[in-house]
Amino acid sequence: MASGSVPHSSFPNGQLTLEQCLQYALQNQPVLRQARIDEETNEATIRIGLSGWLPQVGLNATGQHYFQLPYTVFPNADGISVPRQIGLKNTSTVALSATQALYNNDVRLALRSARPSRQFYQQNTVGVRIDVVTDVSKAFYDVLLSQRQLDVLKEDIVRLQRSLQDARARYEAGIVDKTDFKQAEILLNNSIVDRKRAVEAINAKSAYLKELMGLTGAQPLVLQYDTIRLMRDAAVDTTVTLEPANRIEVQRLQTQKALQEAQISYYRLGFLPSLSAFGNYNAVFQNNNFSDLYSRRFPNSYAGLQLSLPIFQGTRRLQNLRRERLVDQRLDQDIIATRNRINTEFEQAMSAYKSNYADYLVGQRNLELSREVYSVVNLQYREGIKTYLDVIIAQTTLRTSQLNYYSALFQVLSSKVDLLRAQGNLPTSY
Repeated sequence: MASGSVPHSSFPNGQLTLEQCLQYALQNQPVLRQARIDEETNEATIRIGLSGWLPQVGLNATGQHYFQLPYTVFPNADGISVPRQIGLKNTSTVALSATQALYNNDVRLALRSARPSRQFYQQNTVGVRIDVVTDVSKAFYDVLLSQRQLDVLKEDIVRLQRSLQDARARYEAGIVDKTDFKQAEILLNNSIVDRKRAVEAINAKSAYLKELMGLTGAQPLVLQYDTIRLMRDAAVDTTVTLEPANRIEVQRLQTQKALQEAQISYYRLGFLPSLSAFGNYNAVFQNNNFSDLYSRRFPNSYAGLQLSLPIFQGTRRLQNLRRERLVDQRLDQDIIATRNRINTEFEQAMSAYKSNYADYLVGQRNLELSREVYSVVNLQYREGIKTYLDVIIAQTTLRTSQLNYYSALFQVLSSKVDLLRAQGNLPTSY
């Protein structure tokens, strides 16, 4: 991935479904992009470590000029040591060297940890995707809940306006006193204030949803939903048993175990020698005249093996081995603790879902009853059978039932997301 800012994917026009919001978020969420960059960074690190298995070739060139040639002592014919200057004033050497690791504990560690290292960062990306899907889905439902609450308040305002007109007309006709339309006006004013509060709540929750999607604040966000589909999606199979191995948290810990085993093996085999092959080719140029330095070449070449054996390191290897084994034991405890936590999360999510689903079914029935009661009471009030207090009670009950129903519906959808995540079955491919 190239450095610098990455352009956002094209934003779909019109109303957005939950799937479209998730698709956009999975392409543009900065945290998810960071996870992908981390994958590429880790891949570069792996290739750096594995490059130690490839031949290492280098070229080195030197040149030097002697102002005074070095002396070497030679015996003369009489056996007397006489210092003599040898060599040429100008010397240049071009050396080509190559080494090939045959066995090295460091590059062995890079080879053994490459696969689990890739897997770990891939799992990290999957974990981020799960977080994004969870957060965006719940924020989407939260915005929809506020929108439906706003719709309920608008319907309530329409009913109250009609009731206010009827109560004022009945008062002006002398049928009732002024308390009826005063009460209607009070209720209307309260509903208008509630509507304003709901509008502001939608703005705030929409801004949060945009943030989770990686959407700039200037772009409008209009959501689309199908109530029938939402009601159908509220159901989930509660007989599914928990499999902790499906959770990405356990999978990541298992991958960390594999990486830790590679570290333990690295220190355990630290007493083994390193073996490498090498070869060198040197081209030496010498001449007293600088202009003729490269007119004649004196080559030499050789190859060999190099063995490096650690004999005593002050117990460093043993202490490193002990430390890594302790880290491995700690990972075992992390796995146990994570499994226990996952089981608790699952039980809590299942309990919350079942409770919310029961509230949803009751709320659905109460909504049907309150609509029926309001229709009958309102008709009886118009015929003079019921008092306006009965109408107020029926209106309040209807509004409360509507708000409770939609709150229960979207709450059960959010708790379904938590349950699927706790099971390790939350879909992240969109």
